[in-house]
Amino acid sequence: MDIFTRTFIAISILFIGWGIYQIHNRALKLRTPSLLADIGLSRPSSLTLVYFTTPTCIPCKTVQRPAIEKLRQQMGSEIKIIEINAAERTDLASRWGVMSVPTIFIFDLKGDLLHINHGVTRVEKLLTQIQNNKTA
Repeated sequence: MDIFTRTFIAISILFIGWGIYQIHNRALKLRTPSLLADIGLSRPSSLTLVYFTTPTCIPCKTVQRPAIEKLRQQMGSEIKIIEINAAERTDLASRWGVMSVPTIFIFDLKGDLLHINHGVTRVEKLLTQIQNNKTA
């Protein structure tokens, strides 16, 4: 195969992967009410951040948890943070579509899913996602 054929195949695979990722996230958004019911929230009373982690996740301990604590300090009672141990609650992790930790879901006051963050997310990005929704 020549270089152009290989490049075309590689780009095609990337677009297919991106498409599957988008479909997966849209499916999660459609299931939001039942997902919130799984954790005992029929309708959040404040912005809600659901954080999936495990005890053995080093990036969760060293980067994600401090970022979430900083977010909690900056937002105070405006945000509710729910931490779920994906190793203990494999049923929830599976139902929520968590394939790796950390994974963060952000819900608005109406219970609508605003953002899904797969992997480590810095506090600046979390604040931007929240602020962009407040102004929208």
